[in-house]
Amino acid sequence: MTNRKSLTEYVSAFTHSLMHLGITDVVISPGSRSTPLAYACMKQEGLTVYRQIDERSAAYFALGMAKASGNPVMLLCTSGTAAANYFPAIVEAYYARVPLLVVTADRPHELREVGAPQAINQINLFGSHVKWATDLPMPEDNNLLEFLARHLHRSVAMAKTEPKGPVHLNVPFREPLRIDFDQPFESRGEMMHFTGEFKLNQETETFLQGLLQKEQGLLVVGEMTAPMPQEFWQFIEDLQWPVLADPLSNLRANVKPEHQHLIIDSYDAILKSEAFKAAMAPEVVIRIGPQPVSKPLTLFLAAVKPKTYVVFDESAMMRDAQSVVTHHIQSAAKGLWQLPVKTRENNAYTAKWQQASELYWQLMEQHCEQELDEGVLAKLLFDELDECHLVVSSSMPIRDLDTYFQTTDRDVVVYANRGANGIDGVVSTAFGVQAAAKRPTYLLIGDLSFLHDMNGLIASKMQETDLTIVVMNNDGGGIFSYLPQSEEERYFEDLFGTPTGMNFEDAARMYDTEYSSAKTKEELVQALRTPKQKAIKIIEVFTDRQQNVKVHRKLWNRLSEELSK
Repeated sequence: MTNRKSLTEYVSAFTHSLMHLGITDVVISPGSRSTPLAYACMKQEGLTVYRQIDERSAAYFALGMAKASGNPVMLLCTSGTAAANYFPAIVEAYYARVPLLVVTADRPHELREVGAPQAINQINLFGSHVKWATDLPMPEDNNLLEFLARHLHRSVAMAKTEPKGPVHLNVPFREPLRIDFDQPFESRGEMMHFTGEFKLNQETETFLQGLLQKEQGLLVVGEMTAPMPQEFWQFIEDLQWPVLADPLSNLRANVKPEHQHLIIDSYDAILKSEAFKAAMAPEVVIRIGPQPVSKPLTLFLAAVKPKTYVVFDESAMMRDAQSVVTHHIQSAAKGLWQLPVKTRENNAYTAKWQQASELYWQLMEQHCEQELDEGVLAKLLFDELDECHLVVSSSMPIRDLDTYFQTTDRDVVVYANRGANGIDGVVSTAFGVQAAAKRPTYLLIGDLSFLHDMNGLIASKMQETDLTIVVMNNDGGGIFSYLPQSEEERYFEDLFGTPTGMNFEDAARMYDTEYSSAKTKEELVQALRTPKQKAIKIIEVFTDRQQNVKVHRKLWNRLSEELSK
C-alpha cells in the first residue's frame, strides 16, 4: 500500500467514525500538518466545517457551539504553537464542563525534539485540563483501523460523560500530506454504545422527601443550558419554596406568567441588605447546577451555614467553594423534581422573599427613570430582547445581567463563560453560540474584553452569522472600580483602570460591520430598534466608570433603607 493510499484510508476511517459517534461540527484553522484530516473533513458528507484563522478564537468558537448544542465539537489545527493557542478555551471547557474533541496534528516521531520547525512537545500538552489525552499511531501500510475507531469512540464517550469536558487527540502525520479524493472507503464496522440512567435509591428519596416538607427552604439554581420540563414547574408550584435563579439558569426568561411569582431574580441585590439577611436564614438549601454568579448569595450562605445544604452534581468533583455543603447527591438533578411533593397553598417564608423582590423592582423602575449609567443602559438592552440568544461577558456584563434582568415570558436564552470566568475569547464564543442556535444572537461585552478577541470578528468572513454586539465602553476595567484596590489612588489607573482611549468605529469599518454609537437611553433604544443592514452590527455605548460606581451604590443604599423598614 502506498503512503497516499494508507493516509487516505486512515483519515477516511477517522471521519467516518466521527459521523457514527454523532459528531456533526468541525472547526478548522488552516495549517500544513493537519492537511490530510482537513481534506477528509471537507470531503465527509454529514460534517459541517467552520473555519477560523486564529486558533485561540477557533477554540472559543467551538466552545460556544458545544455549549449551545450540548454535543461535542471537533477542533483541528496544525502542529506547534497553533495547538498551544487552544489552551485558554480548553481550560474554560474543562471547568465549565463543555464537551470538545481537540485534535492536534503533529510531526512524526523522528522529527520531535531534534530542532525540526513547528515541532513542540504536544504529548499531554493540556495537562490536567482535559479529561483524557492520547497520542494516536501514524498512518501506515497496515492501518489498525479498529484500534483508531475505538480510541475515537472512547474520546467522544469521555467528552460526553458527566462531568462533560474536553479530550485531546494528538495525530502525527508524515509527508507527503496529500490524500486521494477519489479513493473509496467502506467502514469495517463500528462498535455500538449504550448508556443507562442513574436513579435515586430509596434512601436518598426518603431523605429528600423529608427535607421537602420543611417550610423555610431555598432552591438555588445555577447555570443550566437545557430548558426545564413541565414537571419542574409543577414541582416548584407544589413546593412553594423561593427559587433563587442565577441569570445563567435560564429560569428568568421563557417563564409563563403563572410561574413567575416563585422565581426570585433580585436576590443578589436584596442580600446586600444586612437587615434582610439577618431575618432570612434558611433551614434547608438545595442547589442544582454550579455555584451562582452572585457574591452576596455566596457570602450569605457561608455566613448562615444552613444545617442542611444539598447539592446535586453528577461529578464526584462536587463544586463547593465555601465548604458549606452538607450533602452531595451524585445524580442528575431531574431526580429531584420527579419526587412526589405535598402541595402547599402558601408559604410565609417565600412571601417575605417575594415582597422584598417586588420592592426591589419598584425601586428599579424609579431608578431607571431617574439615573443614567452602564447598568441602566444594560437593562434597556435586556428589555428589548425577544426570540434570540444572548451572550454576556464576564466582569461587569454578567453582574449587570444578575442585577437588571427581570423574569419574563420573552424568549431569550442566555450564555456566558463562567468556568474560569475569563474575559478572553468572548466574541468568538458568541459566534459559536449563534452558529449552533441558528437564530439572532446578541453579545453584551466591555471594551477591554472586546479588545481581547477583536480578531474573532474574522469568523463573519468565513460563514454566515447574525450577531449584534453591544460594547459598553467605559475606557478601561470597570469592575476594578468596585473592588478594594480602587480606594488606593496610587497606580490604580496604570494597573487596574487601564484606559486605552480607544473607540471601535474604525475596527467596525475594517471588518465591514455595521456601526452605531450611543450615549443616552434614547440613542441606545434607537440603535437596537433600527433594522440591521449587515450580518454584524456593533453598537458602542459610551459610559463613565466613576458614574457607574456612584449610581450602583446609590441603588444599593436606597434598597437597604427600604428593606430595613
